[in-house]
Amino acid sequence: MPGFSRFLLAMIGLTAALSIVRPADAAGTAELYQAQTIVTGQGEVNRQIGFRDCLDRVLVRVSGDQRLPQKPEMLALRDKAGDFVDSFRYRDRLEGIPVHDEQGTHDRPHDLTCLYKPEVIDRLLTQLGSQPWLGARPRLSIVLAVDDSRRHFVLASDGDESPYMMESFQSAARPMAMSIVIPNKATLAKAGLIFEEVRAISPELLGSTAASIGSRQLLAGSIVWSDKEFGWIADWRLKAGDDIYTWQVRGVSFDEAFRVAMRGAAQVLSGNGQPD
Repeated sequence: MPGFSRFLLAMIGLTAALSIVRPADAAGTAELYQAQTIVTGQGEVNRQIGFRDCLDRVLVRVSGDQRLPQKPEMLALRDKAGDFVDSFRYRDRLEGIPVHDEQGTHDRPHDLTCLYKPEVIDRLLTQLGSQPWLGARPRLSIVLAVDDSRRHFVLASDGDESPYMMESFQSAARPMAMSIVIPNKATLAKAGLIFEEVRAISPELLGSTAASIGSRQLLAGSIVWSDKEFGWIADWRLKAGDDIYTWQVRGVSFDEAFRVAMRGAAQVLSGNGQPD
């Protein structure tokens, strides 16, 4: 199996090159127990909408369990979402851009950040049959094959094929209080990682690669544009303990594909099982 051996050696070389990056620190308590969403203006109606969205987000962020917002009990909790907020703040997303009329004042988008007391959120998680995922959150090494129907490549931190993908992936990691490492082109070239082998990574190879990097977690995937699906088809693979987890999303933007990747990884690594 020369292809298998060549790719395994390449992956070991890649992960060794990435090992100079320090492990991610555990998110501080204040940082972990907060959530952010986008609202229109600072009026009460939109604030309450934001409170409901932030409640969903903070419960998933703290527990790692993406299934919580679908629980029936959440309907009643959302109705009093503002009661659980300890404090909140706004940031004008158009800060520095002059307001031209009164209507523009009310319509300006804002980041709404909600902060919560840990004991409040922990109590809600207990009611939902869940628990907080505390301690250091792992930094994921990302190996991703991309096929946009015009060309195919392995995502690199300094690649120019799709300059927004890396930024999007980083943004997808933040809501889960996690971080990622994407190799640069020089590292990929040195390791000999080409599209065909990255896209075909097998569960067996993923297990061997994970074992070779010790505590570092590897998230492998492929993302393919589909005209039929009117979006991307993304497949993700992650090894945790002795188990290999795979999940997929179809017909979405690459922003959503990366959010699905990070929510799924968080669900696995927090001990909440197979991603949906």
